[in-house]
Amino acid sequence: MNYRLEVIAFKIESCSIIQHAGAHRIELCDNPAEGGTTPSYGFLKKARELVSIDLYPMIRPRGGDFFYSADEYDAMQEDIKLCKQLGCEGVVFGLLNTDGTIDKNRTAALIELAYPMQVTFHRAFDRTRDAFEALETLIEIGCERILTSGLTPNVTAGTDMLSQLIKAADDRIIIMPGSGVKSNNIAELAKQTGAVEFHTSARTNAVTAMNYQNPFMQEELSSVIADEKEIIACLQQLNQLQQTIS
Repeated sequence: MNYRLEVIAFKIESCSIIQHAGAHRIELCDNPAEGGTTPSYGFLKKARELVSIDLYPMIRPRGGDFFYSADEYDAMQEDIKLCKQLGCEGVVFGLLNTDGTIDKNRTAALIELAYPMQVTFHRAFDRTRDAFEALETLIEIGCERILTSGLTPNVTAGTDMLSQLIKAADDRIIIMPGSGVKSNNIAELAKQTGAVEFHTSARTNAVTAMNYQNPFMQEELSSVIADEKEIIACLQQLNQLQQTIS
């Protein structure tokens, strides 16, 4: 086994934290409240300057569903071109048809456009009507990886489906569990499912540095930041499991 850990970065400071903690890959996103959308050009550029580990930006023009208009699709193409220009190793996206199937043609076109970057199909997969049909479609069109919680809200509930998907994938594509992956369950998840790559938000709240706050605004000014201790704890669990297998 060669376990790998991907961590989400929702702010620029998180990128350095994630790399320093020893994670293998960053999924770069904006808007944690909406589950992640495409980061800005400035965010992308600075993140690429800061880290040398694999950088996979989210290509998602908005929150909500994964059925995109022609204009939204055009925007996704432009963002993929930008990520390629900046030297990112991969991108993350997911497109569905209204019937819950993979939007095969447009997904295939984006994979081709992204090359030589790799592509992770994100948790739009968990909204598909037939997971195994979707799996075969993504294998056919050359997707590198699927991020999934097993068609349930979190990996704990989706363990059985994750195991089935990994078995069905048969090393033709990477099945990466995500949503609820933590240091206190990652080793057991690895043993139960056979997964070798994992996706975690490993996040905490950063308290605002503002000395003055208008009391009438009643705003919550904290922001999401990567939790270095949690990332290290996840990696330690995987390393310990690796040693027992070796």
